[in-house]
Amino acid sequence: MYKRPNVLLIMTDQQRWDTLGCYGNKAIETANLDWLASEGTVFTSAYSSTPSCTPARASLMTGMDPWNTGILGMGRGQGPMKGLENTLPEQLAGAGYHTQGVGKMHFHPQRSLFGFHHTVLDESGREDEPGFVSDYRRWFEQNKTGDYGFTDHGIDWNSWMARPYHAPEFLHPTNWTVNESIRFIQNRDPGKPFFLKMSFARPHSPYDAPAFYYDIYEKKDIPKPLIGEWSAMHHVEKDAASPDAWRGKRSDGEIRRARIGYYGNIHHIDLQIGRLLMYLKKIGQLDHTLILFTSDHGDMMGDHHLWRKTYAYEGSAHIPLIVKLPKAMEGALVERSNAPVCLQDIMPTILDAAGVPIPDSVDGRSLLPLIRGESTPWREFVHGEHSTCYSELQEMQYVTDGRWKYIWFPRIGTEQLFDLASDPGECVDLATDEDHSVELNRWRDKLVAVLAERNAGLTEQGALVCQAGKPPIVSPKYEGMCIR
Repeated sequence: MYKRPNVLLIMTDQQRWDTLGCYGNKAIETANLDWLASEGTVFTSAYSSTPSCTPARASLMTGMDPWNTGILGMGRGQGPMKGLENTLPEQLAGAGYHTQGVGKMHFHPQRSLFGFHHTVLDESGREDEPGFVSDYRRWFEQNKTGDYGFTDHGIDWNSWMARPYHAPEFLHPTNWTVNESIRFIQNRDPGKPFFLKMSFARPHSPYDAPAFYYDIYEKKDIPKPLIGEWSAMHHVEKDAASPDAWRGKRSDGEIRRARIGYYGNIHHIDLQIGRLLMYLKKIGQLDHTLILFTSDHGDMMGDHHLWRKTYAYEGSAHIPLIVKLPKAMEGALVERSNAPVCLQDIMPTILDAAGVPIPDSVDGRSLLPLIRGESTPWREFVHGEHSTCYSELQEMQYVTDGRWKYIWFPRIGTEQLFDLASDPGECVDLATDEDHSVELNRWRDKLVAVLAERNAGLTEQGALVCQAGKPPIVSPKYEGMCIR
């Protein structure tokens, strides 16, 4: 009889793809995740189809494309994550799994379970309903060692500012997330396999790494921002003046400190992940556990004078994805895959590995054939989008196969083309280069074909239609999700 594996889904918040040693970063120390990568498969062309928290997590939870979850971003016309059905934890719970969510969920209402038997929450500063207090914040207040609060570092939740953590390290939300995850494994139903989604609130700002980690990167030579020849449009002093700026150049020292705090947070997370892996090994469950590591989206970190997320650019949309199969499923595995994959593929991968039927509502595909090196038809590209959030300049649609990337800005009617093979930093925009007009038309046509199926006024007679001055695009699927 097939014994279903435990499933550990590790998710960070706002971690760009190039901040792990296994993705080629020589400055950062991520020993535990690099070990996980050496034992599994690294997906080098994984993308977030809607690179901001709510829509990305909705696609991960359901395996559905953004148009079908009904959430196209966190901007105009878009709603919160509610009414989800046929979710990953729901399917696993129905198949006999003990399911638990720890950390950041971004559900609405915030105590919704969406198939989890239980959740223990760290929602950072989000308080969507009167009286809501996250489990982490309640624990922090009960265990702090002095007269201070959990935001007394003085940094906002979307700021570029950085500094060492202001409280003892044991109070940091990263430690708490792993503590609660280990507590769940200790207290789980021993007669069932478990599904644990361990969801960290970092390295998303505040960039508040504990002093030990902050000091490491303060002494290191870490990568500087990538600045393209087209990036001057985002060098806007008025916008940069905001403590939570979405664009604009801060001083070199401020940018470096942001990256120091961000790298330190990732190093901290890696060591805490190591604690959980050691515990699983100690109790004899590591070899019986399917482990996946990913993030909901990235962080521009000053690249092209941009901050935060929601963009089609590599720093925002390109995410890490590592899959390690349980020992019983191991064999001739592919170490690295450059197939274009996305968050929608995580749910069917887990269900496939667990021997659980995949609902018809799922748009993503199981990654197991890619991991095993099987000859299988695969998508040619990933399509992504995001509604207006910070500015109409930022609303976008994109298509990429990890080799080329085409971006369209619906509200201003402009486009960009990047050759990621020769220009992975997207510093040279080829959209106006006559020598690349054939490539431009080829990729524009791919986006037109995707959007034409929606019949939402984004295309007409095979061409893209500028949305300047028009109401926000809203998926008709969202209302149905909310009714459910």
